[in-house]
Amino acid sequence: MGLSAGAAAAAYGWWEKDQFTLRRETVSILPPGARPLRVLHLSDIHFVPSQTAKARWLASLANLQPDLVVNTGDNLSHLDAVVPLLETLRPLLRFPGVFVPGSNDYYAPVKKNPAAYLLGPSSRRPLPRRVELDWRRLFTGFGAAGWLNLTNRSQSMNLNGVRFDFSGVDDPHLRRERYADWPRGASGHQDRPHVKVAVIHAPYQRVLDHFSDAGADLILAGHTHGGQICLPGYGALVSNCDLPTWRAKGLTEWENNGHAVPLNVSGGIGTSRFAPIRIACRPEAALLTLAPRT
Repeated sequence: MGLSAGAAAAAYGWWEKDQFTLRRETVSILPPGARPLRVLHLSDIHFVPSQTAKARWLASLANLQPDLVVNTGDNLSHLDAVVPLLETLRPLLRFPGVFVPGSNDYYAPVKKNPAAYLLGPSSRRPLPRRVELDWRRLFTGFGAAGWLNLTNRSQSMNLNGVRFDFSGVDDPHLRRERYADWPRGASGHQDRPHVKVAVIHAPYQRVLDHFSDAGADLILAGHTHGGQICLPGYGALVSNCDLPTWRAKGLTEWENNGHAVPLNVSGGIGTSRFAPIRIACRPEAALLTLAPRT
C-alpha cells in the first residue's frame, strides 16, 4: 500500500510540474494620477532543452504585453540550456527588463533525493563538486536585449513617465550579496516622485530587512519554489531559506522597524531536473499590476 501511494504521489507530482499558472496581483505603489503598469515576474525557470511545454508557455507570456519583465534568477538546469532558453524568451526580451542571478545560473544541479530539501536549506548541507554553467553567455544575451543587470548594482528606468529606481544583489543563498544602495538622486522630489524596487533571488531575512530599512517600495524574490512539495490545506513545509514557510509564495508585506514593504515571492516555474515534481504547488509566473496610491 505504501509503495502504491508513493508511486501515485510521484506520478501526480510529475504531472503537476507542467501545469503552468499565472498569478495576478495588484500593488498600489505608484504616485497618484500615474497610469497603471504591468510587471511580469519570472523566477526559477530551471530550463532543460527538452522542455517543450515549458518553452511554449513561456513564449506565450509575451501576449500579456507587460510594461516590464523582472527575472529573479535560477534560469538554468542543464549545461546546454543557455541558447534554447534565450530563444524561448525572445518574445519577452523585446520588453524592458531587469534581472539578478541565482545559484543555478552559476552552477549545474546535482543528483539528489527529491525530498532532500526537507533536511533544511541546501546551503547548510555539504556541497558537492560544482560544475560551472555558461552564465556569462546568459547575462550577455539578456543585456544585448536591453535587460538591466542588477547583480550588486542599481539602475534607473523611466516607465510611463515614472522613474523606477532598482537595486539588486547577487544570490544571498551563496552569500554573494553586496549592496549598491539606490541610483543617484533616488530620494526624489515632490514633483518627480520615484518608485524604489529591490530585486533579489533568495529572500533571506537579512536582505529583506536591509531593503526595508533602505526605503524600498516593493521587493521581488524567488528561490523558494513555493515549497515545491506542499500539503493541501496547509502549504509549504520549507522555504529553502530562513523565510517563514507561510511566505514561501505570494504577495505579503515584510515588516521591519515599523516599515511595511510589499513582498512578492514567486512560486517558480521549474524544478531541478533531478527533482522534477511539484505537489500542491503548481508552477507560476506572476503578473503584478502596479496602481497609484490612493
